Formats: sequence, C-alpha cells, structure tokens
Amino acid sequence: MEYMSMIIIFFFNNIHANKVHDWIRLETHKFAMGFPPLILRSIFLLSLLLSLVQSRSYTSSPNIKLPGDALALSVTDFGAIGDGIHYDSSAIQSAINACNLHYTTSSSICRVTFPPGTYLTAKLHLRSGVLLDVTENAVLLGGPRIEDYPAEISSEWYVVVANNATDVGITGGGAIDGQGSEFVVRFDEKKNVMVSWNQTGACLGDECRPRLVGFVDSTNVQIWNITLREPAYWCLHIVRCDNTSVRDVSILGDFNTPNNDGIDIEDSNNTVITRCHIDTGDDAICPKTYTGPLYNLTATDCWIRTKSSAIKLGSASWFDFKGLVFDNITISESHRGLAMQIRDGGNVSDITFSNINISTRYYDPSWWGRAEPIYITTCPRDSSSKEGSVSNLLFVNVTIDSENGVFLSGSPNGLLSDIKFRNMNLTLRRWSNYSAGLVDYRPGCQGLVNHSATAGIIMEHVKGFSVENVDLRWSDGDLNSAWNVPLEFRPSTVTNLSFVGFSSGLLHESV
Repeated sequence: MEYMSMIIIFFFNNIHANKVHDWIRLETHKFAMGFPPLILRSIFLLSLLLSLVQSRSYTSSPNIKLPGDALALSVTDFGAIGDGIHYDSSAIQSAINACNLHYTTSSSICRVTFPPGTYLTAKLHLRSGVLLDVTENAVLLGGPRIEDYPAEISSEWYVVVANNATDVGITGGGAIDGQGSEFVVRFDEKKNVMVSWNQTGACLGDECRPRLVGFVDSTNVQIWNITLREPAYWCLHIVRCDNTSVRDVSILGDFNTPNNDGIDIEDSNNTVITRCHIDTGDDAICPKTYTGPLYNLTATDCWIRTKSSAIKLGSASWFDFKGLVFDNITISESHRGLAMQIRDGGNVSDITFSNINISTRYYDPSWWGRAEPIYITTCPRDSSSKEGSVSNLLFVNVTIDSENGVFLSGSPNGLLSDIKFRNMNLTLRRWSNYSAGLVDYRPGCQGLVNHSATAGIIMEHVKGFSVENVDLRWSDGDLNSAWNVPLEFRPSTVTNLSFVGFSSGLLHESV
C-alpha cells in the first residue's frame, strides 16, 4: 500500500501532458482495480519522463503552509472545466477522494487546488486529511437545483460538507458561492420571500434550502482566508465538532434574506473565531445546543452587520452554554447586538463580552429584534418547554449607540443572576423612520408587546445586577419620543442591585 501511495503521489504531482492525460488516469484507475504490476511500471516510467520535460501548470499561493510534505492535486487534472456552466462535481469529488487516499496511507495532509475559474458543483463530500484550496480568482459555485443536494432529509443539504472527518479544512483566498439569489421567489426590501423544497415534509416553510458549508462530527477543522458568499440558507455550520478554527473569513450574505445566518456553532467545543467580516441578513455568530452542551467558544477581532442578532445564543437551547468569550467586536447598524434567546431549558454561565462597539437600529418588525444593543431572555418557548437560567455574565468596555435600550428579561423559574456592567457608555438616539415603542419577546413567549416608553435598561426577573462606571445618555432632539426612563423594573421581580458610578442625562449634540 505504501508503494502504491508513493506512485500516486509522484504521478499527480508531475502529470500535466494533455495528450496522455486521459490515458494515464484510466490506467491509474485500472491499477486500483487490481491490474498487473506491468501497467504500474509503465505508468511510473511515463510519469518520470514527463516530469523531466514539463513544469507544473499551476501553483497555489506560497502563503499556505501545511504540516509535512503536503501533496497538492489540481481539480483540472481530474477533468474540471471551471467555466461556471458545466457541472464539475464528479471531477472535484474524484480529486477529494484521491487526496483522502493519500492521507489514509501517509497521514499527511493533502490539498485539492482550484485554479482561477468558476466551478459549478452539486453537493461535495469533504474527507479526512483534505484541504480545499480555492485559490484567488477561483469560485466554487453551488448548484441551484434540488437534485444537486440528494438526501432524504434537509439537514444533509450542503454545497460542501464534511462528516466524521479529521484534519480537514478550506482556504485559498477565493470564494464559495451558494447562488442565494436563485432561491428568491420574490425580492422585497423588507424581507425576501424564499423558495421552499418541503416536498418530503423534512422541513417547514421557507427554511427548506441548502446550507453553504458544513462540518459535522469532525475534529481539527480549519477554515481560513476564504470568502463565503450568497448562501441560500445558513452559511457556515459547525455541528458537534471539536477543535475548530475560523479565521480571516469574509461572509457576505443577502441583507434581505431570512435564515441567512453567518456562522452557526452547534453542540461544538473548543472553537475559535477571529478576524472575520460578517455582513448578512440573519444571525451572524450563533451558538446553539440541540443534542449536547457547548463549551469554550472564543470570538475576537470581528466586524459584523446584520438585520438580526450580531451574536446570539439560542434560540435552540436544550443544553448548557459555558465558558464563552467575545472580545474586540464591532457591530455596525444591526437589528440586535448581543443576544440570548434561551427557550428550551438549557443554562448559560460564565460568558464575557469585552471591548465591543455596538450600533443598533430599527428595521422592519417582520425581523426579530427592536434595536436592542443587549438582549437577554429566558422565557420558555411554549407551555411544554423548561425554563433555563443565565448567570455570571460580564460586559466590560462596551460602547453603545442605539435606537433602543438594553432588555434583561428572565422568567419566574429562569432568573438572570450575577449580571455585571463595567465601563460602559450608552447613547440612545433615533435616526431611522421605523416605529418604536415595542418590546420583542419572539420566538414564542409573548411576541411583540406595546410599551409606552423607551427605557435605557428594562429588567424583569433578575437576581443580582451590578453596575460600575456606566454612563447613559439620550439625544436632546428626541424629547417627544419618551426618552425619560433610564431604568425600568418592578422591585417584586428584581433584587440585589448595585450601582456605583452610574450616571444618566441628556446628550447635548453639537450641530
């Protein structure tokens, strides 16, 4: 097996002659099917001859560094055209499978490279030890047809997915594009109406669309230096994975498309997200717990704009969230800033938000959120749901410019406890024309509730809230908009309050 691997490595690193290309691939396939060693020796000799007279037709970026002697296979050597019209699925999958064979025989990472071009594809299965190298000026383009995503259930619909893989990832400086606009039934500046592939009953409403990239039950996952754009549904989905790194990734969704999430981290532990740019219609960074707890997530140095929540825990929250850190994040003109929607009985603890700039504004009420810069809720999803709790949250060095105030709402058996605000500046002012005066409990709970005044901080069912060095200001041009309630709470449901260095008053803006 080691000898076979060596020959295949030599062959794919050196063969580029067009006239003998197809014959060599055919003979390699025959060898794998058990043909005599004579054919193998012929392939080897021909490979050696061609290597002496030809240079590589394409070389990937030298900035990509991989452990060991990494093999690189170009998808064009397997027949990919890259014209954006003809499907290259089979050629790409063959390259991935060949790379995986190399990994299993040598334990060395293998790279599948995409030269400049547009590669139309149906669903691809990424394998262990394989790194997709979508190089600069290359685009991996997801197909728009339901037959491009064969599966019994919609949870298996991805353009690229790795299941039970180890040492796997995506990089290269190019783009993976889901052609999200092809799934729009009706374009609408408020919220697009999307296609629904719900013939099997496996999903509901307009959520029956393919995700862009997924890693499921995988270990040692790396995604870096890549653009993920125009997903039809969720963009990057991390499911029950351990040891995942997402860095220097741009996620560009459609601002008017629902369920256009940026990064969904589900039941996964030891995840690091850093230096990412996320501009999308729905939740940008969204940890969830469906089948198990989520521990040790760190997100740093990111820029986010979204029509939903920039960072949101939930709303899927059947298990615990613990040990999460969000640092040096810029949130620009989003519908919500830092959010927790705990609806299913899971508990949240030991979460830090530090060095964060938040700008939140109103958008159409059809989107969840009413411009809350910080939004923490634990009301149960329905009458059969349990009440989870939230404890030990630290917000430190946070600057807020918002059209609405902070909303902290626990529930009778799901209290918010030990919430700390340190070194914060909150500025409340209006600049959009959307209606105000509503409190948003969605999903479930009470829905949208009319509220007479816009308060700086609203609290319900809180046990332990401390403030230190917090300044709250509201615009002096909006006195008719009821900016006159710095704090709103009922003493019967809110206890153990501590305020040190808290100030509030008018913001005198210069003209």
